[in-house]
This record gives sequence, structure tokens and C-alpha cells, in this order.
Amino acid sequence: MLDVMQIFGRAGRPQFDKSGEGIIITSHDKLAYYLRLLTSQLPIESQFISSLKDNLNAEVALGTVTNVKEACAWLGYTYLFIRMRLNPLAYGIGWDEVVADPSLSLKQRALVTDAARALDKAKMMRFDEKSFYCTELGRIASHFYIQYSSVETYNEMLRRHMSDSEVIEMVAHSSEFENIVVREEEQNELEMLARTSCPLEVRGGPSNKHGKISILIQLYISRGSIDSFSLVSDAAYISASLARIMRALFEICLRRGWCEMTLFMLEYCKAVDRQIWPHQHPLRQFDKDLSLEILRKLEERGADLDRLQEMEEKDIGALIRYAPGGRLVKQYLGYFPWVQLSATVSPITRTVLKVDLLISSDFIWKDRFHGAAQRWWILVEDTENDHIYHSELFTLTKKMARAESQKLSFTVPIFEPHPPQYYIRAVSDSWLYAEAFYTISFQNLRLPEACTTHTELLDLKPLPVTSLGNSTYESLYSFSHFNPIQTQIFHVLYHTDNNVLLGAPTGSGKTISAELAMLHLFNTQPDMKVIYIAPLKAIVRERMHDWRKRLVSQLGKEMVEMTGDYTPDLMALLSADIIISTPEKWDGISRNWHSRSYVTKVGLMILDEIHLLGADRGPILEVIVSRMRYISSQTERAVRFVGLSTALANAGDLADWLGVGEIGLFNFKPSVRPVPLEVHIQGYPGKYYCPRMNSMNKPAYAAICTHSPTKPVLIFVSSRRQTRLTALDLIQYAASDENPRQFLSMPEEALQMVLSQVTDQNLRHTLQFGIGLHHAGLNDKDRSLVEELFSNNMIQVLVCTSTLAWGVNLPAHLVIIKGTEYYDGKTKRYVDFPITDILQMMGRAGRPQYDQHGKAVILVHEPKKSFYKKFLYEPFPVESSLREQLHDHMNAEIVSGTICHKEDAVHYLTWTYLFRRLMVNPAYYGLESGEDETLSSYLSRLVQSTFEDLEDSGCIKMTEDSVEPMMLGTIASQYYLSYMTVSMFGSNIGPDTSPEVFLHILSGASEYDELPVRHNEENYNEALSKRVRYMVDQNRLDDPHVKANLLFQAHFSQLDLPISDYVTDLKSVLDQSIRIIQAMIDICANSGWLTSSIACMHLLQMVMQGLWFGQDSALWMLPCMNNELAGSLCKRGISTVQQLLDLPKATLQTVIGNFPASKLYQDLQHFPCIRVKLKLLKMGTESKKSLQLNVRLEKTNLRRNMSRAFAPRFPKIKDEAWWLILGNTSTAELYALKRVSFSDRLVTHMELPSDVTLIQGMKLIIVSDCYIGYEQEHSIENLAA
Repeated sequence: MLDVMQIFGRAGRPQFDKSGEGIIITSHDKLAYYLRLLTSQLPIESQFISSLKDNLNAEVALGTVTNVKEACAWLGYTYLFIRMRLNPLAYGIGWDEVVADPSLSLKQRALVTDAARALDKAKMMRFDEKSFYCTELGRIASHFYIQYSSVETYNEMLRRHMSDSEVIEMVAHSSEFENIVVREEEQNELEMLARTSCPLEVRGGPSNKHGKISILIQLYISRGSIDSFSLVSDAAYISASLARIMRALFEICLRRGWCEMTLFMLEYCKAVDRQIWPHQHPLRQFDKDLSLEILRKLEERGADLDRLQEMEEKDIGALIRYAPGGRLVKQYLGYFPWVQLSATVSPITRTVLKVDLLISSDFIWKDRFHGAAQRWWILVEDTENDHIYHSELFTLTKKMARAESQKLSFTVPIFEPHPPQYYIRAVSDSWLYAEAFYTISFQNLRLPEACTTHTELLDLKPLPVTSLGNSTYESLYSFSHFNPIQTQIFHVLYHTDNNVLLGAPTGSGKTISAELAMLHLFNTQPDMKVIYIAPLKAIVRERMHDWRKRLVSQLGKEMVEMTGDYTPDLMALLSADIIISTPEKWDGISRNWHSRSYVTKVGLMILDEIHLLGADRGPILEVIVSRMRYISSQTERAVRFVGLSTALANAGDLADWLGVGEIGLFNFKPSVRPVPLEVHIQGYPGKYYCPRMNSMNKPAYAAICTHSPTKPVLIFVSSRRQTRLTALDLIQYAASDENPRQFLSMPEEALQMVLSQVTDQNLRHTLQFGIGLHHAGLNDKDRSLVEELFSNNMIQVLVCTSTLAWGVNLPAHLVIIKGTEYYDGKTKRYVDFPITDILQMMGRAGRPQYDQHGKAVILVHEPKKSFYKKFLYEPFPVESSLREQLHDHMNAEIVSGTICHKEDAVHYLTWTYLFRRLMVNPAYYGLESGEDETLSSYLSRLVQSTFEDLEDSGCIKMTEDSVEPMMLGTIASQYYLSYMTVSMFGSNIGPDTSPEVFLHILSGASEYDELPVRHNEENYNEALSKRVRYMVDQNRLDDPHVKANLLFQAHFSQLDLPISDYVTDLKSVLDQSIRIIQAMIDICANSGWLTSSIACMHLLQMVMQGLWFGQDSALWMLPCMNNELAGSLCKRGISTVQQLLDLPKATLQTVIGNFPASKLYQDLQHFPCIRVKLKLLKMGTESKKSLQLNVRLEKTNLRRNMSRAFAPRFPKIKDEAWWLILGNTSTAELYALKRVSFSDRLVTHMELPSDVTLIQGMKLIIVSDCYIGYEQEHSIENLAA
């Protein structure tokens, strides 16, 4: 009727007519009906019920509706509900129902539950009469806009093995095409089309509706032409929906894990997109460029791609009988997307394999054909059982295609009995026939033995603290009894000297267990030291904080910290009882253990989180333990080792390596926790990271409301940005529940006072709603404030990045891990957190004093759900990753003299954990068996190749079987640099390298490989590159080394950095740079290059002061300096701080004019004023004379006893040091270099070259390592005279 009214509405033209006429011609019986409808207006009714199932499914897939209550509320917003209340009879609701239920809530509920049951039956969701759980099928239907009735059809018709015609027939049955009708007049044309354009059988023939649709689908792919107009419109209607239906069917097969059908459907998706049949020639995809004649001939001759690849241009020309066509075909073969695959397979356990897949592209990228990126499906399939064990979509960008190869890592399950092989396939998402595969054979794969031995937790009576037998020790603890785990291991730790390995879940009191071993050492060997190694700076900080309050103040022990932030001096290390260190620092110090007495004074070594042996920094942990065991075997002083870790799968190997006997090994099950843990794992779909994270926010809020409505909650996310976005969404959900401040429990005045102290904008906003943020971008004050508010229950929710799991002991009742991937700036992809990090985060759930049990909710990407289910409950074995970093450690041992021959190196390797694992799981390291012969030849090959690499890089020198360190190797070991870095320095630094080149060399150091270049940061880098002094490579703005270069230049120019992440990045870049520059100076000095040495020293001064040498005046080191004052001083010839210090006060006052003198005096106090006295002494006998230069340095101003450097723009505290250089400025030769530091005065001496002629023109140059313009030159020639 609406159509009739619309047509009548066209009668009467507003500008010309006063009235219009409408004439209706219809059969007599309908006349009265139309008249009635035209005269009385009919209300518009809702048709929503017919598509209620599809719409409900879409809301559930979106996550906005999760249960019946929410669905009823959602239905309440529809027009259907408005009409149902006004006109219930039209919707089948009787008056008796309306009287009984005036709000129609029961009817609403009935509609929802009926729809939900139907969806449940079609497997589009799971419905337990209360809540909805979305399934993959429901998500696919919602995403591809497929109707419920179509899904029912597919459920019925889709099978594991189908022919082409069956697939086309099934698609024809889709309800999307139900409006298509069969017309008599089209029959002849359809029959003709079926004969000419349909390569596949048409089931039911043209007279059948599904037969007609099938013909039109085939016609679309064949690009056939149609005459009758009605068929043209039907064909257009079908082609509009065809691509999404095919894609949906492909996704359904992929999710079901059917490999044959998945590949088949993907082929048909591409066939529809390209309008080319899979049996046609692949080069038809270039049909705009290659003539149909050439393509037809290629098809007739049966020349497939592989054959064409091998043929020469002229042969192809002869084949198609058209010579110029040969070159054309060969050219387009080059554009056809090929990739090469190679994989290494490492068994982790008997049932899980780790696959490292290398993908390299093998074609010429042309934007016209390939666009900005090509997508490839990576499938791991077992054809024997027709199952896909892993699938992921890999995006190959133009830039990646130019690079060597891309690495993907994933895990796949393996089942007994083993199939003969798995296939890894890479199939293009858009190009027909573009695929590659790689076979993983299981013929010779040796799997590790399954042997996980767990210690049973005995049912012992908890030990009271009094069993320590020392009242001072007892007062350290606030509790009265030790927990069950501590009770069971108390005797071994406190009453024996046995080495101990304790594997127990996070939160089971391992730190106190370590303290028991420390107290035992204080009782028995008070003169020996404890060294506590923690792999993360955050843990070191927490230990320092905790032990300073207890062990230091109550037991009177000395403690020092060694991290990148703090390097204590020698006196502090000698007097310390407890040294807390990161593995890198201890490695650097213990390398020269022969000359450092305190290294051999270690009586107890505690290794926290030792399961991180398999992580990135594991090799360093492995080396220091192996070295400490080696030292203890050499000095015959027993060092006691106590290793702490989570529950381990291969505790036996770790114990063997640590020298732990049967008595000291405790490896408890993951379930043995003081507070039991309940874990929920939920999977979320979505190929893309950000939308997937977004879809997890509502479930996270629901989890808080369900599991922990009033108790503290920790939410772990992967990035700073995610902390903010998650918190804002939680606030929004709380507000929509009409309780926006439900997470806040402090009075308004206290809140306002707290907010006034917060500097971070986002944090200030979220704290008002009781949600805290915690990440590395906050300053220390904000961070400690948030920690305090959370631990005192003032705020209930803390959203934080994963580092908080390690560093700060803030347990909560509920832990939500929102997503298990993070963006890896180096590979430019999202990668999974190590399983140890996930366990650590989960371990923060459950507070021993308050909770009966803790809860953890892990929200993961759907495909990874089963992997996490498996490994969160059974411990993960720890493998060694020493092999990848063996060069640097081997070099260090050669420099320290531990390794002098090839045999020494092999012997050194037998001390490592790598050696233990090679025997147990050889296949993981690429060995066929763990027999002695195979092992020894593998080790000697490994040593040989490592030595050769080190020799090529100039670090060592090999003569037959013996090795000795070279200058570069010694410098690499001394400054803790990679052998690649010093090798690069050796080949790039010359006698007169310019500051610009030095900056490029510094930024190119491999220490900056890991500097993160996050998503879209190349845009910030581009903007920065336009504002800095030296140019950078514009094609590599996403390269970490280019970013390091830009950060240095921004630091020297004091530019504002674009985002807060750059500020923290700059801190780490500057922090690393000191030792790198010092190594560069040593290389220059060892080569005797004066100009380069001094240029490099200037670079270090620039880093310390944040100024350009030579461009900025050295006066800008003074904080109070301004342009006006600098200008007036320069006019008077004063350009350095040294000159200002030398001026008498009165003169200074006249020079600075009306500038406040007190401010300037105050700033000048920070800088030293150095006086130098030199004396030349003749030494030795008549025959062998030598000259010695005595140097006396003295500070003459008030800063007498201060050696702390004044460098306000450098992020860390540093002491002043000075270089004394003997050189000849006219010949640019350097004879000697000495680095000294002193607080008020120092006397030192330097040997002069014995050749007297060299003294002519020789000078002593004194250069500061942190102040610009502090150079002094003293001629030695005059002294000799």
C-alpha cells in the first residue's frame, strides 16, 4: 500500500497545479480495499521479528549483549517494542497476556529466548538459558552478514569433501538469493548459457530456481554475456553477495580445521574476486596486459608456471608461436607473487613443537599489481588426518619483500602415533596459484623424554618463627609461622650448606626462603658476601627497598645495588655484605675475577627467577652461574647456590647444572599455592590487535563485577596506550551502570589533595573514578603515589603494563590479563608474551593475608586458547639460548685468560646449562641424537665457527688451536659491548673522523638494535629529521639506529620530543652511550690517532651536557645563561666557564652588567677550577734512559671535595673524570692516554717515549669527560729544556 501512496504522491505539480488527479485501475473486488486504505491512514508496523535472530547474533558477536537481561533491555530500544505495547494483537499477543503482564517483559523474554535457542541449535552461539556465549560460526555470520537460515543450510550441506558443483549448488541454496524467481521466457537463454559458459554440472537444470542461480554464479566467474534484461539484473544481484558468502564459507572451513576444504574454498574466493576459474591459466590474472591470444595458447599447450619458469624467453616465444610474446610472458612471470619457505622445528615437550618459519619473497614488487601489501595465509596441516593445527594471516609489505626474509614463530601440537609429516603452506589471499609449501618430516625427529618430577607438599605442622633460634632474626618477620613450603625446606636452607633449587608458584614465599639461606651464611661465615642476582631492574629495586628496611637497619649489614642506574665504587663493594645486581653488571664485573678480590669472597649466590634462563637475557644468567662455579672450583672455596623459580618441567637438568643434590631439589606443582587460584580463559576473535583489545573491555568490566566487585583488581595490558584506553572504557561502563565512582573509596577532600600532586594528565582523570594507571612513562612520584593508593585500597582498579608483575609486589584479589601479545618494535609485529610472564602476572592474584582464593581471568586471541589451557597448568621446560650469544661470552673468557685453546672452550661449554640440555633434548638444538660422539663433534664445530667469526671481526687471533685476544676483543669485553659493535668501530673509525661520522658510528652500534620503533613512529622521526643538524637516511626512518641518531641530535639541540615515549627512549639511549663512546676513545687512542680521540671526547661532552660542541657556546652549561648575557660575554672574548672562573669578582660584576650576580656565582660553584703542575724526571740507567712526567692536579675553588659531575641534562648521576693525553698536535699523533678522577688533588705520572726527538712539539692535553671547553694544553718541550 505504501507503494500506491508513493505513486499517487506524484500527482499535482506544486508550481503549476491547484490539485492533482490519481486514477487507480484494479479488479472490482480490490476496489473497496484500496479506497479504505487511501482514506484512513494505516499505522506502520515493525517487521523486526522476522530478522530478530540475525540481529541478536550480531549484538552477541559485538559483545554488547551477553545475557537475557541485557538482550531484553536492547529489545526495549526497538520500534518493535513500541508497537507491541500499542498494538499487541498485531504481534499475536492476546488481551489476557497484556492484562497479566502490562510491561510485556515476559513476551520480550520469550522472544529473546526463542531466538537464542534457535541460534544455539544452529551452533551460532551457546545459550544456557541465562547467558550467551558467541561461537566462531556466529561471529563469521555476523561479520560477513550471512542470514541465520543460510547458516542452517550450510550446517546441513557443508562436508569435509565436496566437488566443485556441490559447492556451487550449496551457495545457490543460500537464503540471500531466495527472492530470485524462475521465469518462463528466460528458459531458452539459460539452457544455452548452461551449455556455453558453465564448465560445471548444473544440478536441477535451468527450470529449477537453484539451477538458475548456479548457472548465473558460473556465468559471473566465466565473465559470460547475457541478453535478457531480467537475467542481467538477477546476475548483478547474485554477484553482489557472492564474494562475501564464499569468504564466509572459507572461514567456516578454516575454523573447523579441514585442510582440503579450506584450500578449496580459498581457491573459489579468489576465483570469484578475479573472475577466473581455478583450472584456467594463472597468468590470466594479468589479462589487462597479456593478450587473450597468448593466454589461450599457453592453456592449449598446457604450459604451467613451473615449466614456464625453467624456459628461456625464445623457447616460450616458440611455444606460443609469437616471438615478442616470450619476453612479455617472462616479464609477467617475474611479477607473479612467489615466496620461499624454510623452517626449523624444535620440540619443546613430547606434545608441543616450536616452529621458526622463514619467509622470503621471490618476485618483483610492482605497486600496480601488488598494492602496498600482500596477505598470505600460513597453514600448518596434517594431511593424514585432514586437520589444520595452526593458521595465521601474514602481511607482507613492500619493504619486507625487499628485506632478506621474515621470521614467524609459533607452536603446533603433535600427537601419538606421529604422522609421517606436517605441511606448512603459504597461500596468497588474493592470487590464484600463488602458494608455497614446506614439509616437516618426523622420521628422524627425536622428542625429549617426558619426565617431570614434582616434590610432594608434606602435611607438616607449620614451623614457628622462633625455630630460627635468634631473637634478632625473629624480629625481621611480622608473621608468627612459616608457610607450608617454607616449613618443608627450612632445615636444608637454614641448617646445611647444600645448594638448593626451589621451584614453586609465584606468591609462595620464595624470597623469605632465600633469606633463610642468607641468615645461615651470616651465622657461619660472616665475612663472606651474599650476591643476589635478579634479572630485572624492577626486582632489584623492590629487594633494595624491602631489605633496606629490615636486613640493613635491624642486622646492621651493608648492602649495595649494581644496576644500569647505579655503579658503586670499589670501597662500597669491598665492605658490602649483600650485593644486589642485574646479570649484566655481575657479568661485567666477574669477567676480571682474577684481579677483583670481592668476586672470590662470595659465599652465597641467590638467583631469582632462574626460569628466565630461556628468555632473551638468559645467556648472561647462564654464563655467570657457570663462571661462579668455575671460580669456586679454581679457588677451592665453596660458593653456595640457591636458585628460585616457578614450577619447572625439567628441574633435574637445572639442579644438575647448579650442582644441587637430591636433598636440595624442591620442585612443587603449580597448584601448590598458599592461596589457591581459580583461572578463567576466554578467547576473542578478530584478526587485528586494536579492535580485539577494544572488544575485551566489556568482558573485563563484567569480570570485575562478577569476581571482585569490592576487592582490589589488577589489569595487565601490553602498552602505555592500552592502559589509558582500557581505563577510559571501564569508566564509561561504570557510568552506564549509573555508578561511575564505584571503584573509588576515599573522601572528596583527600581525592582533591591527591589529584593536586599528580603530574600526568591521564592519571589525574582516571584517579577521580578510582582507577589507577601504572607504566614506565610515569615519573617516580606519580608511580609511587598510585602504588600507595592501590595498596591502601583507596582505589580498587589498577591498569598496568606487564613489567609491574615482576617489580612491585602489589597482589590483588582478581588479576585480568587483557591480551597476551605486545608490539615488538624490532620485528614490527605483535608477538606473544613469554609463558613465564603470564605465570608471573597470574601469580599476583590472591593476597595471602586477606583472601581464601585468588582469581585470574585471561583474555586471549581465540586461536591461542588451547595453547594457554595446556601450558598454564603443566610447567614449561626451560631451554638454553646461550648459542645465539656465545660469541660475546666466548670473547670475554678469552680476554680473561680462561680460554687459551680450543679444548678450553669445549671444557668451558661443559659447565653450561646448554650442555645439559643438548644431551636431553638434542632436536631442539638441531642435533639428531644426544650420543657422546655427536655431542663432541657438535661442540667442536660450534667452538670453531665462533672462533672464526671472532677472528673475522678482529677480536681474537688464532694460531692452529690456540687463541689470544686482540685489542678490539679486549675493549669489547671491558666495556661490555657486542663483538659486532667493536668490529664495526674498527672498520669505520679513521685517523681524522669527523663528529658527524662519529655520531653515525655511535648510533650504528648493535646495542641499539633493540631500541623500539613503535607503530607509526616513523612519522615522528620524519618530523624530527627536518629539525636536526645532520641528515639521516630518509628511507630507513623506522630503523632503530636512525631513531637513536635523531634522539642524540634532538638532545644536543634541546628540542622538544614529540611524545613521552621518546623521553624514556632518550634516557636509555644516553645511558648506553657512555660505555660505547669510551670504547671508541680507547680504539682511537690504541691506534695513536690524536684528532679522532679528541673529537670522540667532545662527543662524550656533548652527550653529558646536551649541547653541540663548537656550535653552542660552552657558557650554556650554566643553567642561568640567556642569549643577552651570552652575547655580552662573547663580545668581551669570554667563551668558556673556565674563563669566568678565572675572573676576579669585581671584573665579573662589571662584565655581567645588571644580571643578578648571586645567581651566576651559585651556578659557577658547580664547576671545578683545575690547576696543573708538571715535572719531568729522568729515570733509569745510562744505557737505558727513560723520561717520566709527573702530573699534579688540584682543584682550587670551593668545590674541593666534590667529584660529582654537574650535568643537569644527563639522566643519571656521574662522577667527573679527566683524560691526560700525551700527543703531538702538529703530527696528530697520540703517545699515551690516562683517565683519572679525583676529589681535591691527585699526583700521577706518565712514561714518555724513550725517543728524545719525539719530545719536540709534544704536549700534555687535559680533557674533561663531562664539561665542554675545559681543555688545557701544556708544552713538554719547554720542561725538557
